[in-house]
Amino acid sequence: MQLFVNGRTMPLPPQWQHDTLLDALRDGLGLVGTKFGCGAGLCGACTVRLDGEPVRSCQLRVADVTGRRIDTIECLAGPDGRLHPVQQAWLDEAVPQCGFCQAGQIVACVALLERVPKPTPADVDAALAGHLCRCGTQHRARRAVLRAAALRTEGGT
Repeated sequence: MQLFVNGRTMPLPPQWQHDTLLDALRDGLGLVGTKFGCGAGLCGACTVRLDGEPVRSCQLRVADVTGRRIDTIECLAGPDGRLHPVQQAWLDEAVPQCGFCQAGQIVACVALLERVPKPTPADVDAALAGHLCRCGTQHRARRAVLRAAALRTEGGT
């Protein structure tokens, strides 16, 4: 069995087919950027992109995502280490506190910018709805995404 993760085909033993995508990513493939939060799809910590759309990986079985494109937080930075514009804006706006929820938030916001290059604050709020952040950094996250959008628009990326 194979999964197409972060632009690469990755082998996974067949016994993983009934496990969650989250468990396969973390325990089977060693991609630990995606976090286990609630296990019920409610907190957003496990968000990955599936064929470009943000999904809760704790709610998907490996067998159901075979042959589809899966992108995790690990694929966002460039090969040279340059951060994705959303990641850089996250740091520039001092969003991180505990950081547990942030991989899922960033992945969801990257998906938003791919769909809506010039989002409104309401678009960002909708993309972050359902992402539980106990530290209360949502307002800084919104600023970061709007900043990344402006930088991408100015830079043509």
